[in-house]
Amino acid sequence: MADRRRHRLAQRRKTIGLSQERLAEAVGVDRSTVVRWERAETDPQPWHRPRLAAALKLPIEELAELLADVGQAPSPPDERLGYVLRNPGRVDLIAVAYLRERVQRLDERYDHTPSTLLLAEAGQLHGQAVFLRQHAGNGPVQRELVAAVAESATLMGQLVWDASQRRDHGTSAGYFDQAISAAQETRDPVTEANALLRKSYLALYGTKQPNVGLVLTTRAAAVSQSDSHVIAGLAQLHRAEAHAMLGQAGDCSDALGTAETHFAAIDARDPATDIFCPSHYARLAGSCWLSLNKPEQAVPALENARQLIAARRKSTAVILGNLALASILQRDVDAATSYLHQAIDVIERTRAGGGLNLAFAAARQLRPWRNESSVQDVNDRLLTLMSP
Repeated sequence: MADRRRHRLAQRRKTIGLSQERLAEAVGVDRSTVVRWERAETDPQPWHRPRLAAALKLPIEELAELLADVGQAPSPPDERLGYVLRNPGRVDLIAVAYLRERVQRLDERYDHTPSTLLLAEAGQLHGQAVFLRQHAGNGPVQRELVAAVAESATLMGQLVWDASQRRDHGTSAGYFDQAISAAQETRDPVTEANALLRKSYLALYGTKQPNVGLVLTTRAAAVSQSDSHVIAGLAQLHRAEAHAMLGQAGDCSDALGTAETHFAAIDARDPATDIFCPSHYARLAGSCWLSLNKPEQAVPALENARQLIAARRKSTAVILGNLALASILQRDVDAATSYLHQAIDVIERTRAGGGLNLAFAAARQLRPWRNESSVQDVNDRLLTLMSP
């Protein structure tokens, strides 16, 4: 029959964020070959199966189950999820895959959408993952639910912190710890390292404890060293920033160099390529120079990062806020207020907590020029942002 396909195989690919083209690249075949596998027209050759299992993050035994499962399309996944929430003892891989896909879609919106608009749905999905995990027996379904908890907890940690304008460190840390524990349970070093990295942000930018941030970023780099150049590189970048905050210029430079080496080794098989942005290195290097009180080096790096981000994102507001701070160190008030107006434009759209905090920090440093009209305009806009 025309509709007899390997629906679970295709769903698994989508759940971990792979297109047919990306999966084909990882396995070393043409896209048309993946299409035929999913249509159940052909079977993967024995020599393809280990790489296919690795790309889909499955044991070879579970891959064999997916390949053997050929049938008509199941009931719509949202209906299936609703059914298993009413009958948790019947939870299956299809319902869990749909739940994880919804978490992934929210995560993709994070950098463009105010966190307050995502928080309710993310909280609901996290609660569903935790609830279903309590009722699933041992085996593949339990393992997938633990992975869902790790992913949804990581997202919740980000959203809660951002929605609280980076004030609620404790609740966010609790979510990240939950994600770390779940990732360790499934032996997923990439998810564990990502949660560790996100937790380090609380120390670096929230509680202002660079020593704690240094411990967390070093641990994240070690955990992901052999599994993801993206996560390891990002961990080294934030490790560099921790050193910069501590005034350790030499260690900062060494960490930046290690990050650059990791980024140069990224390829399509890296499980975290979807979170890598070409602006990462320049943005964090600029922040490091700013912490080391070297605005003449910070401004070119931050301007380079700004050019590498095409769309207005939460990270754009952070870059613009840092550019304002660097301009103030150079006593260039016109440049500083210009950058702040641009940052506020982004904050009004995304409600970026990090960008908002930097904008207020820059405004405080502009107090010596508070009588100038350009500074007063910025202060008026910032006050408007705080209005209900």
